[in-house]
Amino acid sequence: MAEAVYILCAITSLLCAVLLFRAYRRAPSRLLLWSSVCFVALALNSILVIVDRIIVPTAYDFRIHRLGVAAAGLVALLWALITDTPGKERP
Repeated sequence: MAEAVYILCAITSLLCAVLLFRAYRRAPSRLLLWSSVCFVALALNSILVIVDRIIVPTAYDFRIHRLGVAAAGLVALLWALITDTPGKERP
């Protein structure tokens, strides 16, 4: 059952990233771009969870890599939230 949840989380994160990037291509906004980058990182994190917990559970511990990827995605989104100035979009 846990395997299904891991896979569904990866699919959901990837779908969110694709939808956010499509919205960014239609109406460019820095916040949409960085949100899609964040969700790509979260999808990669979910894929690493699948590799770590299902494919090679005892061979190697991917915890540091998973946390690093998730932190990088969240830092990218946080950066966008901090530096975004409303009303001034860059091309």
